[in-house]
Amino acid sequence: MLSGSFIHRVILAAGFSFVAVAANAQAPSPDPRVGLKAGIYNAQEALWNMRLVSATKRPDAFVIDSAPGDFNYIDSDLAFDGKYVIQGNFHGVLIWDVSQPAHPVLVTAMPCPGFQNDVSVYGHLLFTSVESTDSHKDCGGARIADTVSADRVRGVRIFDISDIKSPKLLTNVQTCRGSHTHTLVTSPADKDNIYVYVSGSSPVRSPNELAGCSGMTPDKDPNSELFRIEVIQVPLAHPEQAKVVSKPDILAGLTQAGTHPEAATDLAKQQARVDSVRAAGGFIAKVEGRDVIIGGRFLKMQLDSIVKARGGTGDPTAADTATFRTNMQAIVDKIVGADNTQGPRPGPVQCHDITVYPAIGMAGGACGGYGLLLDIKDPAHPRRIAAAADSNFAFWHSATFSNDGSMVLFTDEWGGGLAPRCRATDDPKWGADALFRIKDSTLAFQSYFKMPAAQTEQENCVAHNGSLVPVPGRTIMVQGWYQGGISVFDWTDPAHPKEIAYFDRGPMDSTKLVNAGSWSAYWYNGMIVSSEIGRGLDILELLPNDLLTQNEIDAAKLVHVTQQNVQDQQRIVWPNSPVVAQAYLDQLARSGMTSKQVTDTRSALARAEKATGAARKTALTKLASQLNSSAAASGDPAKVQALASVIGALAK
Repeated sequence: MLSGSFIHRVILAAGFSFVAVAANAQAPSPDPRVGLKAGIYNAQEALWNMRLVSATKRPDAFVIDSAPGDFNYIDSDLAFDGKYVIQGNFHGVLIWDVSQPAHPVLVTAMPCPGFQNDVSVYGHLLFTSVESTDSHKDCGGARIADTVSADRVRGVRIFDISDIKSPKLLTNVQTCRGSHTHTLVTSPADKDNIYVYVSGSSPVRSPNELAGCSGMTPDKDPNSELFRIEVIQVPLAHPEQAKVVSKPDILAGLTQAGTHPEAATDLAKQQARVDSVRAAGGFIAKVEGRDVIIGGRFLKMQLDSIVKARGGTGDPTAADTATFRTNMQAIVDKIVGADNTQGPRPGPVQCHDITVYPAIGMAGGACGGYGLLLDIKDPAHPRRIAAAADSNFAFWHSATFSNDGSMVLFTDEWGGGLAPRCRATDDPKWGADALFRIKDSTLAFQSYFKMPAAQTEQENCVAHNGSLVPVPGRTIMVQGWYQGGISVFDWTDPAHPKEIAYFDRGPMDSTKLVNAGSWSAYWYNGMIVSSEIGRGLDILELLPNDLLTQNEIDAAKLVHVTQQNVQDQQRIVWPNSPVVAQAYLDQLARSGMTSKQVTDTRSALARAEKATGAARKTALTKLASQLNSSAAASGDPAKVQALASVIGALAK
C-alpha cells in the first residue's frame, strides 16, 4: 500500500486520461473528481482506493447515429447469472460473459424496445420491464400510433434463456400501468412460485386496451389502479402461465408529503424555457401552482386521443390542437388530482422501486413522496407497516437494507436522473441517501449521505442504484451516481457515514448535458460492475488501504452467489475462514482492542492454524474461549464475540 497523500499525475492508458490517486486512508484534497475533462470514450478519470479493470463499449447496434447518450438507447439496470452480466437497455438486452473481467465478451445483443428494460433473472427465466407505449408484443421496433392497440405490451416480459445466446419470449404479462421497474420476489414459504412486484409510473391504460384498468380515484371506483402495485405470480413449472394475482393498495391513506423547492438557478432556467415556449405558441399548464411545459409523449398521446374520439385517422389537425389547448388544464388537473379540494391532497399514487428482503420478511418501498416499510411474509399480499416522509427528499427512488436488517437506506432521485444535482451550489441534503434504523417496525432517521465532489452543469448526477459490499462486521455500500461516478461508503454507524473509495469520469460533453454515468454499481462475486448509461459496461475492483484492508476485501470475495438480483436482497453468510477472523481483527485494531491485544490474538491464531489434529482444535477452542471471556471489557463486545464465533467454528 502506498502511503502519504495522493500522487498527482496524469497518464494515458487504453485511450483514457487518469488522475491516479494512491490507495490511502486520507481522502485526497483537493478532490480530483472536480474539473475532470470531458469526452465520450476518452474522458478524464479519477480513482481513489479503486482500480478500473475494464471499460467495454456497447455494440454499435445499440448506439444510434453515433450518439451514446441517445435516450432511447441508454443502458439501464443489471442482473447476474453465473459468469454472465445481463444489462438492460431501453432498446433491448445485452448479455456479457465476464469470466475474464479484464476482457468482457458480448454474447447476446437482443433488440427488444422496452423503455426501460429493467432486468431480473431466476433459473432459466429472464424478466424485463416495459413501460413504453411503442413496445410491441413481439419485440418489434415500429412506432404504435394508435392510443389503443392489440399489438402493444406494457408490463413484464418473460424469456427463457436456457440458450443464453438466443433468448426465447415465453409470455408478456400485461399490467394496467406498465412496468417502470419490477422486483423479483423469492419466498422461503413458497418453493413452487416466484413473484414479481410491478411498479408502474405511467398513466393508467384504457380499459379498451386492457380490461379492468381504471384511472378513476378510489372513491369513484373501488377497483382503481391508483395507490397500488401489481403482483405477478410465476408458477415455476409453467412460467408461461404467469399472471397478475393481486393489487395491494400499499399507498392508500397517505397524504401529500412536503418537499423542498427547486434550486434557485433551476427555477430561473425553467421560467426562461417556459417563457420561450409560450412565446412560440407552445403548451403551458399549471401543476401545483407552477408553469410546466406540455410536450413529448404526453402531448402526442392526448392529440392521438382527440383524433380517435372524432373518428379520424392520421396526424392531428389544427382543430385538434385547438381542442387540446382549450381542455389542456382540465386534463392535467384530472391527472395530478388538482380537482381534490376537500382536505389534504392524496399522497403518491404509485411506487418507483421496491427492494425485498425475504429472510426478514420485509421490503423497502421507494414510492415518490414516501419511503415505506412493507411486511412481505405473504409475498402475494404485501402490506404497509410504516411510512416516512422527508421535506429534503424530492423523489424516493430505491432502497437497500443492512445485512442484519436493522437499517435501511433510501435514495432520492431529485431531478429524475436527467439533471445536474450535485453542483457546488446544491444543498447536500438534496438528491442524497437517507439512512434509517428500523425500530419496532418504525423508521428512525439517522443522517444523510451524498457523494461529496461537486459536479458540473453538464453532468446528470443524483443518488441512484447500489448494493452492499459483503465485508463481515461492517455495512459498506457501492453506489452509482450517474455522472457523479461511483462511490463506496461505510454506514455501519448510520449517523456518521463515510466515503472510502470512488471512481469518476468527466462529462460526456463540455458544452451540454448528455445523459451518461453509472446507472447502477453492484458488487458481484468480487467485482464491482457498473452499467454506464451512455458508454457500456465498467468493471472495477477495490484496492486495500487503512480504511479497507486486504483481509476485509478477501473476506468479501469469499461470498459467492450463482445468480443475483439486487432488489431481491439475500442474507449474506460468510464461510468460517481464517481470513474472516483476520478481517474482524483488522476492524478491532481500528477500535475495540489495543494493539497488543490484536498482535497477541493474531499470533495465537497463527500458531493454532499451524497445528494439526487435536492440538489445533484445542488451541482454537482455547482462543475462542479467551476472546468470549474478554469481550465485555473490550471496546466492541459484539465484534469480539463475532471473532470468537468464527475461531470456535474453525475448531470443529
